[in-house]
Amino acid sequence: MGKEAKTNAMRLLEKNKVEYKAYSYECTEFTDGIQIADTLGLPHDLVYKTLVTVGKSKEHYVFVIPIEAELDLKKAAKAAGEKSIEMLPLKELTPLTGYVRGGCTSIGMKKQFPTIVDVSAEAREKIVVSGGRLGSQLELKPGDLIRVARAKTADVVVE
Repeated sequence: MGKEAKTNAMRLLEKNKVEYKAYSYECTEFTDGIQIADTLGLPHDLVYKTLVTVGKSKEHYVFVIPIEAELDLKKAAKAAGEKSIEMLPLKELTPLTGYVRGGCTSIGMKKQFPTIVDVSAEAREKIVVSGGRLGSQLELKPGDLIRVARAKTADVVVE
């Protein structure tokens, strides 16, 4: 992979000596995680999406959950220690994180936000998350993602 193709997320993983596999694909606009998994021929249960939320306190939280799952806002609020939580309005995503919709990852945002990875990731040998831009995905060990994103795990998806 050429130097110009590296994202902030990749640089941060390398700085932390984390092994990862980068996937790239043609993409010019937002594509959901299921379409991305299908494009790359990856099992859906391996691919996780990154969601940014805002709590009642106005603090922001990042959640990393399986692509086929839905964030349970009640469980998410409890895990974040908030009374309530809601999805961040899309227009606020890029100014807040530095990432665009479909290219958002919990690694290397403009600011380090409290990050919660769904507990299902702990049972996996590897997971795939966004690489930090459209057309980029990263495969890595869940423990490495949790360490580099300074995340914790919790059950935060709708059953």
